[in-house]
Amino acid sequence: MINCCVIPVVKSPKDYQVYRISPQDTNRLAIVFDPAIANTSLTCCVEIFDVGGKTPPNRHQFAVEMFFVLKGEGRATCDGKSVAIKAGDSLLVPPTGTHVIENTGSGRLYTLTVMVPNEDFAELIRSGTPVEFDAEDMAVLGRFDAFISN
Repeated sequence: MINCCVIPVVKSPKDYQVYRISPQDTNRLAIVFDPAIANTSLTCCVEIFDVGGKTPPNRHQFAVEMFFVLKGEGRATCDGKSVAIKAGDSLLVPPTGTHVIENTGSGRLYTLTVMVPNEDFAELIRSGTPVEFDAEDMAVLGRFDAFISN
């Protein structure tokens, strides 16, 4: 067996590309890794939900989607079953499960969202309107210093 080491790709929030898929959406997605960067069929992003924000109901034919709540609280609904979620919780949505994630808290909801395989998720995100992080986003991501221009 031949062992080889690949230098990992390291990014910080200032490197992430942030999008709002549709103008009326109440969430933004910041691509951390996607098939173009990871050289594999996955998409990893930070999803930011405004107060009262939620995803439109959606489902994936083959992909599983995982949400890890970084900050805030919300409600996850899949095929009619709902559960409250808060910082530190993980949620795994199976293929074909129609699901909605909504922010029920008084502040923004932040999740690390991973979809495998990509199933055109990164392409959908990139088809949206580019937006920016603000100071609150950068503080939550632990990199307020990256928000300040040098």
